[in-house]
Amino acid sequence: MNESVVATSLRELRRVLIGRDFPPEPGRRLRGPRLERWWLRWRSLVVPLLLLGVLGLGAAAAKYLEDNRGTTAAVAAIVGYATTLPVLFAFHRPLLAWRLAYGMLFVGVLDALPTESWPWNPVQIVFFLIILLSLALRADTGVAAWAGGLTLIPVFLLVNTANAWGVSILFLLMLILGNQVHRWRLNQRRLSERLAEQEELSELEKARRAVLEERTRIAREMHDVVAHHMSMIAVQAETAPFRLPEIDDPVRQEFASIAGSARAAMVDMRRLLGVLRSEGPALTAPQPGLAEVAELVEATQRAGVRVSLHGTVPEATGPVALAAYRIVQEALANAARHAPGAMVRVAVTGDATAVAVRVENDAPADDTAPTGDGEGHGIAGMRERVTLLGGTFEAGPTVFGGFAVAATLPATSVDPIPEGQAV
Repeated sequence: MNESVVATSLRELRRVLIGRDFPPEPGRRLRGPRLERWWLRWRSLVVPLLLLGVLGLGAAAAKYLEDNRGTTAAVAAIVGYATTLPVLFAFHRPLLAWRLAYGMLFVGVLDALPTESWPWNPVQIVFFLIILLSLALRADTGVAAWAGGLTLIPVFLLVNTANAWGVSILFLLMLILGNQVHRWRLNQRRLSERLAEQEELSELEKARRAVLEERTRIAREMHDVVAHHMSMIAVQAETAPFRLPEIDDPVRQEFASIAGSARAAMVDMRRLLGVLRSEGPALTAPQPGLAEVAELVEATQRAGVRVSLHGTVPEATGPVALAAYRIVQEALANAARHAPGAMVRVAVTGDATAVAVRVENDAPADDTAPTGDGEGHGIAGMRERVTLLGGTFEAGPTVFGGFAVAATLPATSVDPIPEGQAV
């Protein structure tokens, strides 16, 4: 700890002597719009007047040396201007101004009389106080302390003992005043930064709340529009064998298949509603993947669609598996809707680098049935899923009058299921 304090102190001393300065912050504005407008309007006049004032006071200092100490006019002019001109650097380069003015403390005592209370001319003392204040307003506390300590050296060397303490107190008070203002400014700046951070966090929280409210509204609308009808379909399909006891077994199985599909759709919808209503990460329940493709094909077969699964279904996890499952699900739904009675072939294959999905249906058995030409929301949704994962997607009619969907999804780890488990 002591070594750290000593190293820091020596580093601050080095900066006082030869280190970088404390220029004003870029883009810093005057406090208050009225003061800012006044400065922009009158600075072209104020700056020359200040320069003329400094030159005039330099001439007054030279006159003081010439009249009171008998210094020759040329030497008095050189010393007078050299002790006053450093104040011109006080705003932009306060440390440089202090170095110049500090050196002139040893030169300004030229021809000083023993009867003088202070060995420096009055203009030099006033300007040195201004430079000290400017440095303390800009510099770190350690740098200001070193500047004050070094300033006391010529004071106790060149000022008589009776007045040395008075001059020292005056210089130190100026440094303390400037340093307190500097610390207050730093605290205000930190407070402003914290307030800005809080405002940014508040805006982010408002945006998050807005997104959550919109997701909740979508979930509510989806529940109101779809969930009721899906529940009614499931209930009607499940109770049909009891309400209609004369129906045959194939019809009972058909109603059971419809009820199962409706219940599965309700489960998927509940998952989706849970995502929309959740504030945290999506989905706490397991999502379907490639392992459920065979079950999906079987459920579609029970619904009356002629569909077959080909190839060795790979095993993949994460978004690739979910995207592949959704593509097969959407493609089968499109085939059942646009090509009723047609044969549908599903092929899902994969290796260590990619998963390939292809769903192809023959031409519809009924020529009046709607075709799968064009790109509806289903095709667009599949394309978006594949694009987000960096894969390739193709969809369009086949040469035999059917329709095919093909997607290739990149995968970093894909392990095939043993062939005996393929459907």
